[in-house]
Amino acid sequence: MRSHFLPNPRAAIACAVSGAAALMPGISSARSAADFPTDPAYADGWQAGDNGGFGFTGWGFNGTYTSAVQNNMSTSPYNALGTPVWTLFNPVAPAHGSPNPPDTVPPTGDIVRAGRGIVGGLQIGQTFSTTVDNPTERQFFKGYTIRLVSGGKNTEYNGTAVSRLAVGTFEYFSYGKWYAAGASNPGTTLFDTDTSAAGMRLDVTLTGANTYSLTMTPLANPLAAYSQSGTLAGTGTIDWIEYELYNTDSDWNPGVAPNPQNTDFYIGGMSIVPEPSSLAFFGLGSAGLLFMRRRKK
Repeated sequence: MRSHFLPNPRAAIACAVSGAAALMPGISSARSAADFPTDPAYADGWQAGDNGGFGFTGWGFNGTYTSAVQNNMSTSPYNALGTPVWTLFNPVAPAHGSPNPPDTVPPTGDIVRAGRGIVGGLQIGQTFSTTVDNPTERQFFKGYTIRLVSGGKNTEYNGTAVSRLAVGTFEYFSYGKWYAAGASNPGTTLFDTDTSAAGMRLDVTLTGANTYSLTMTPLANPLAAYSQSGTLAGTGTIDWIEYELYNTDSDWNPGVAPNPQNTDFYIGGMSIVPEPSSLAFFGLGSAGLLFMRRRKK
């Protein structure tokens, strides 16, 4: 028999939820990390070590070659995220569409990697979010990637960093189709043209030590959002975020090509939610609900 001293179950559940919520004002906007290219730290450009936000370490560009500089703040009209944005470009790459010196013959190919650390690593229950705008020029065996990495630095040839989740494109009869690869490599329902009209928001939630869920939302058509859950590749704490471009030559950098096209990769910002303390409060709320369910039996 249930004791008459116990509260009404519905009231108890409401109290548990509201009690947890009362401890978490503004939980939907509580960030443990955030940075945006509008911060004054980027007023003089985008260089190694720059850091305008909190919860992330300064930017690093290790693993970038052949050209020494392949990043700046965008001036291209193909940037649909607004200005300024962090911009990745390849000066020396296949001269697809509109050649833009200093192209080489044959093209040697460029790759740019821009990344930064997550202070304390990504925690279970936290969501990493970023907005990007991708190029639409395609070249066989070329593409671009957003990576969640373990190892505290960018991935590179013979390096020790481990790519635990990669979201990007790789042109191999894929015609601009995005993939999202952890332990497996499924294709998504989205193409580069879906995510370039107004950009895309990527949200990745760490659901367990080795599991994730993600959503890719085209900002021009949110109803076309793609979601996926899966197992991460490799092992180790996700402590680094990396953006990578190895595509066609830039029509905008170092100069503007005749009839310039959409060749560069733009990053509009990044954040991690919620704060670690908020995760603990969520746990308290869940524990309260579980307790009441057990007491009800």
